[in-house]
Amino acid sequence: MDIALWIAQAALALLFALSGVLKSTMSRQRLIESGQTGVAAYPMPVVRFAAICELVAVAGLILPRLTGIAPALTGWAAVGLAVVMVGAMAGHWRLAVTERRPAEYRNVAANVVILAVCVFVAAGRL
Repeated sequence: MDIALWIAQAALALLFALSGVLKSTMSRQRLIESGQTGVAAYPMPVVRFAAICELVAVAGLILPRLTGIAPALTGWAAVGLAVVMVGAMAGHWRLAVTERRPAEYRNVAANVVILAVCVFVAAGRL
């Protein structure tokens, strides 16, 4: 089980490191063009704050368990990312329903999968 949790943590860390860097450095238009369409539903300060939260959570997913210092923080980092995923799902759902973008349902489904991995890590590490 520990190996599965480490694999899930590494996958989440890679995914959210990329997402956090992109959201903290790119313009809204570039983010949308790169496939991060959910940013259209939120003001850019909220997007930038989410990016910072994602980058902090990346460190929280790996470092506490790796160093043995406050290892419970890994589970809490996964909980924080689960909250981010709920916000992402809401943003994509809103775009799908209000702006009639059926492709956004695929993004909601991807967010559900990522949320499930976050819950797996949180449950396994708390």
